[in-house]
Amino acid sequence: MTRGVLIAGNESTLFSAIAAETTKRVTSYASAIIPNRFPPRDGGLPLRAESSGGAIPLSWNPASPISARTLVLAAENRLGQINDAILICSPPAVFRTAEGLEPEEIEIFVVDHIKGWFFLIRELVLYFRGAGAGSLSFVAPEIKAVDKNTPADLLGPPAATCFMNFASGILSLSANEPFQVMGFSGSETSDKGEFAAWLFKIIDESSRKYTGKWNRFSKYSFFR
Repeated sequence: MTRGVLIAGNESTLFSAIAAETTKRVTSYASAIIPNRFPPRDGGLPLRAESSGGAIPLSWNPASPISARTLVLAAENRLGQINDAILICSPPAVFRTAEGLEPEEIEIFVVDHIKGWFFLIRELVLYFRGAGAGSLSFVAPEIKAVDKNTPADLLGPPAATCFMNFASGILSLSANEPFQVMGFSGSETSDKGEFAAWLFKIIDESSRKYTGKWNRFSKYSFFR
């Protein structure tokens, strides 16, 4: 049976890089994308993730726990099994003042980029525990320090922090799990292609030394 890979995350260059790297290893993979519903303030088009050839697009409504369960079942049905699930949290930046944020925008952001992850992570933990094997990987950018000379992103960093804190809890409880649980982070300025290749290098290695913790990418990572 071929290797089953599920990639889920919001539209970003990081998602596109990991999707491209996945196609080097499998002929097809399952892809679930959270669309960016916050277009740039300059009037340009929102960033679109490139799923690359071989992607099997799956529907995912982050607001629904039933949708999270359906997504996992759909991925298993289309792939035969899920061997590796890679969750990519790279929330869109929303540069607004507090008073400039509309209540419905806050609700959308919390549902899409916080609540939805909790539902999906829960379902994947249950899936891999039942399968008794596999790998669950959390991917998040390093939180940047606030620059007083640039507009504040009021929503992106809090969402990424929630994802990382929830993932950290899962990592800390993973010692006795029958599957691997790993965290991956890197600087916003990291080369996305190199990051993706390094991530798969670690997943393919299947070493327990990377399990249960955050693994940080640097320019020296390939030489370790």
